[in-house]
Amino acid sequence: MTATAESPGTSQRKVALITGITGQDGSYLAELLLEKGYVVHGFMRRSSTFNTSRIDHLYQDPHDPSARLFLHHADLTDGSRLVTLLEKINPTEVYNLAAQSHVRVSFDEPEFTGLTTGMGTTRLLEAIRATGVPARFYQASSSEMFGATPPPQDEETPFWPRSPYGAAKVYSYWITRNYREAYDLFAVNGILFNHESPRRGETFVTRKIAMGAAAVASGKQQYLYMGNLDAVRDWGYAKEYVEGMWRMLQAEVPQDYVLATGTAYTVRDFLEFCFRTVNLDWQDHVRFDERYLRPSEVDSLIGDASKAKRELGWEAQVLPPELARIMTEAEMVAQHAVPQR
Repeated sequence: MTATAESPGTSQRKVALITGITGQDGSYLAELLLEKGYVVHGFMRRSSTFNTSRIDHLYQDPHDPSARLFLHHADLTDGSRLVTLLEKINPTEVYNLAAQSHVRVSFDEPEFTGLTTGMGTTRLLEAIRATGVPARFYQASSSEMFGATPPPQDEETPFWPRSPYGAAKVYSYWITRNYREAYDLFAVNGILFNHESPRRGETFVTRKIAMGAAAVASGKQQYLYMGNLDAVRDWGYAKEYVEGMWRMLQAEVPQDYVLATGTAYTVRDFLEFCFRTVNLDWQDHVRFDERYLRPSEVDSLIGDASKAKRELGWEAQVLPPELARIMTEAEMVAQHAVPQR
């Protein structure tokens, strides 16, 4: 896919800009917005190889007058480029999904995490303010901001981040609220609890487990190496959560919302669900490796999405047992895996 200017005849349509469009959430959000008739622009970082596999099925030749998906090389560390592209695209909605989003990696790269996940939000908000683009702004906040604060966690729960990633997201949360209050921008925080899918990155624990279960079932590997199995998480289906993002920007008044399932399962539970899908006992195939432990752990994240249900009409439908099945079955297909008899 190549970067290009907006196609002719699209000025009457809603125009969305998605940072992080090549990621899990960005790809699902792009699908949703295209289905709703939007023109969609996405930012992606320049690299020697394309990282567009999650959105390749949405590709449209930019020379086609009916094309509604356009990609641009941009980075949240480059404020001047953000200003140039915002003036050119003139979006009605901006979804900031780009980040260094791996919690464990953030301990190894804390400065880079702060530079992108934290300050990147400031650069994007400042570009919106400076250009005067009348765009509604969505900030991808995270349940990791709550960290050590006991569950259940909702919009009023104090933050206590336990990682550089969580701390960077807290900064982004408050700078978004500051721009809303100081400059009257329509800017909202979507505080999303863990949301997963077959498009999740391979190093994230749920995808790692689903991939491992499929590989063990087909005889491609014998063991799966894991860290802390006692962490409790509220896992939902990413495809449903992007609908909640969109609904936040359709509200009359900008507010912050938690999206979550309200359920509590451990990593051990997710292992059981995935391995059960391929008719195996996870305990026969999982081994401990301390390298996957975090320097400071978050014990339990369980969200209360009552406000989103009440005001946005959003409610999670896919719960962790079904999510694990969806992800594991997708891995069996992707790996062309045939379970051992």
